[in-house]
Amino acid sequence: MAEAPLSPDSFAEIANVSRETLARLRIYADMLVKWQKTINLVGRDTLPDLWRRHMLDSAHLAPLILPRRPDGTPVTVLDLGSGAGFPGLVLAILAGEREAGIGKTIAGEAGRAWDMHLVESDTRKCAFLATVARETATAVRIHNRRIEALEPFVADVITARALAPLDALLAYAEPFLGPASECLFLKGATAEDELTTAGKSWKMAIERQASCSGPAGTLLRIKAISRVRSTS
Repeated sequence: MAEAPLSPDSFAEIANVSRETLARLRIYADMLVKWQKTINLVGRDTLPDLWRRHMLDSAHLAPLILPRRPDGTPVTVLDLGSGAGFPGLVLAILAGEREAGIGKTIAGEAGRAWDMHLVESDTRKCAFLATVARETATAVRIHNRRIEALEPFVADVITARALAPLDALLAYAEPFLGPASECLFLKGATAEDELTTAGKSWKMAIERQASCSGPAGTLLRIKAISRVRSTS
């Protein structure tokens, strides 16, 4: 028997977010359903379980990101190929969580300081992201350009979901990596095959976590990334 769709209230209980944050995510979800009628933002078959397949899957990354740098400055988060905003825009909304005592599970610590960057080349999807950010009063920087055209800067955390095979994702991320940067990539059933292929070109320290959106999903947490030097 198929698992029943996750409700917004059940999401809020699992993620332990405030009523205010849930209200903002509801606005996001409603706008996604509305815009989906004219723009292909997500797979149509995922909409009935939107709160599990997209919201919860994205929120899963939040506790892995420090609330702020050790010196108190914002953590720079770069979301590659943001599309409909998963996971980047969900994380940006969660970063606005300020009520003391909330967000101790999926959502992580309250009072985050994240400088969120979303990169998306599709102009219509950027318009969607900007509209949701405005309607939910979410602080986020939207870059309407290809990843390769973005001026490099060091990101503390780089995220991506359903964008490209791991080998290509690491190449996209490379210009934005610093010594302590890490990547949080949400992958599907091909994760192990992608790791094998990427391992031929990249050195990296890898942690795996099961996705909370389904048994086929995997969250890859990757650190200490460098290219394998050619011996020829």
